[in-house]
Amino acid sequence: MRKLSSVHHYWHVVLVTMATLTGLTCVLASAQVRVHMTAGVLEGAANNGTVSFKGIPYAKPPVGDLRWTAPVPPTPWTGVRKATQPSAACIQDVVDENLPWTKEFMVHGATSEDCLYLNVWAPSDFKGKKLPVYFYIHGGGFNQGSGAIAVYDGDNLARKGIVVVTINYRLGSLGFLAHPELTAESPNHASGNYGLMDAIASLHWVKDNIAAFGGDPRKVTIGGQSAGSAVVHNLAVSPLAKGLFRGAEAASGTGLGDYMKTLAEAEQDAVAYASSKGAHSLAELRKLPANTFIIGPKEGVPFSPIIDGWVLPDDQMELIEQGKANNVVLLTGMDADEGSAFGAYGKVPAQEWHDQVQKRYGDLAAKFESLYPAPSDEAAGEVQKTSARERGQASMYLWCSKASKKLSAPMYTYYFSQAIPWPEHHEYGVFHSSELPYVFGNLDKMQRPFTDVDRRVEAQASAYLVNFVRTGNPNGAGLPAWQALSVDDPATVEIADSTRMRPLMSAEKLAFWASYFNSPQGKNPPLF
Repeated sequence: MRKLSSVHHYWHVVLVTMATLTGLTCVLASAQVRVHMTAGVLEGAANNGTVSFKGIPYAKPPVGDLRWTAPVPPTPWTGVRKATQPSAACIQDVVDENLPWTKEFMVHGATSEDCLYLNVWAPSDFKGKKLPVYFYIHGGGFNQGSGAIAVYDGDNLARKGIVVVTINYRLGSLGFLAHPELTAESPNHASGNYGLMDAIASLHWVKDNIAAFGGDPRKVTIGGQSAGSAVVHNLAVSPLAKGLFRGAEAASGTGLGDYMKTLAEAEQDAVAYASSKGAHSLAELRKLPANTFIIGPKEGVPFSPIIDGWVLPDDQMELIEQGKANNVVLLTGMDADEGSAFGAYGKVPAQEWHDQVQKRYGDLAAKFESLYPAPSDEAAGEVQKTSARERGQASMYLWCSKASKKLSAPMYTYYFSQAIPWPEHHEYGVFHSSELPYVFGNLDKMQRPFTDVDRRVEAQASAYLVNFVRTGNPNGAGLPAWQALSVDDPATVEIADSTRMRPLMSAEKLAFWASYFNSPQGKNPPLF
C-alpha cells in the first residue's frame, strides 16, 4: 500500500473526523426526539424547529368488555415505540368534504374503535424546559373529528414556544351511550359521558407525562371548537377535572339555551336505540361490530354529554351558581356567519322570514321586527344574517355576565369576521370554524388566494392564543388591546382586517335579547 503524504494524511484525518462528527450528530439528533414516559420510550420526528410525537396511547383500546367503560391506562411497552404517525380516528362516517368544510377540516384515512391516542408538538429545544401547554379538543358534533385534522397541526404554534396536544375521544353512541345496564355495572352509578372521561384521562396523561416533552403540567390551557368547546365547558365544571388546567378557550360554543339530558332520559333513549340495532342487552350490544354504531350525516346529534351525576353532577350554569365550577380564566368567541353552514342563510324571502319570526319570537316578534325590519326580500336576507350575528354575540355576553357573578377569573370574548377567501363559495362567509386555520397559524394548509390582510389576521389571532396560553391574558406587544369582559361596558374584540375593541351592540338590542333569553322561546334557541 502506498504511504500517504503529509498533506494527504492531514485531509484524510479531517475527512474521517468530519464523518465521525456527522455520525454523532445524527445519533444526537435521534436522541433529541426520544422521550421517556411512564409507559415507555417514544421516538418522534424533527421538523424545522419543532418535534412531534403522534399516535401516543393514553388508554387501552376500549374494545370488548372495555366498550362503554371509563378509560383504562395503557399497557407499558418495552423498547422504543415509533410515534411518527397519528392513530386511526374514532369510529365515524368519513367523507372527503362537507361544505363549507373542505378536506383540510375533515378526517381522512382509517377509523377504529382502538382510537384513544393523542399527538404532541414541541419546540426542538424542549429538553429541560417548562413550557405552557395548549390542550386542544376537536369539534365535529360529537360524531366526527380527530386530533390529526390538517388545520389542527401544532407545528406553527410550537414554533412560538408552547407545547401543543391534540386528542381523540370516543364519538357518537360509542362515546356517549347511557344505558340502565351500564349504570348498574358502574361503581359510580352513572353511564354515558365516556368521551368526556377520555378527555379527562388524557389530561391526567398530560399531568404525568408532559414534562418529558418540555411542558409544564401546572400551565395547561384547554381549548376546543364547537363540540370541542362544549367539552371545554363541561370540563370547566366537572369535579373530575379539577386542578388539571388553569385556563380555557372555547370557540363557537358559549351561550344561553343549551339543554342537556338527564341520566334517566338518556337511558330511556338508549334502550330504544339498542332495540333498533337488534340488541336487547348490554352483552348483545358489546358483541356488535363497531361500525354498527356509525352516526349518519342525517341523524343529527343523538348522542352528546348528559347530566350523569358523576362526571357532570348538574347543569353547567347550576354548578357555576352553586360555586362548584373550576374558576379558570376563559377566552371565548364566535364566527360572524356561524349559521351559514346550517340551511338557507341570507336568502330567505321577506314573507317566509316574517313567518319564521312570528313562530320563533312569539310575543316578542313585534319588538324584534322593529329592531330588525325586513321590508323586502333583499332586506330579509341581510336581517337574517345581522340578527343571527347579534343573537350569538348577545347570548355569549349574557352567559359570561351571568357566570362572572360567581367566577372571579377574567373572561375575554371575541367576534371573528375575517372570511377565508373562497371565490367559488362566497355565500358561506365567515363560516363555523373559520378562525381555526388563522389561530393555529395554518393558512398554508389551505389552497386559497390569501392576501396580506389574511396573513396579518393570522399573525394576530395566533399571537393572541399563544399569549393566553402563556399568561392567561391574550394581550401582548404589537397587538390591538383586548379588554376583559366588563358587565358595565358591553364590548368585544373584533378580529378582522382592522382588529379592535368595539361596543357589542346598541343598548336597546341587548335589552331585547336579554328579554328573549329569559322567555320561553329563548330556552331552546337555534344552535347558531
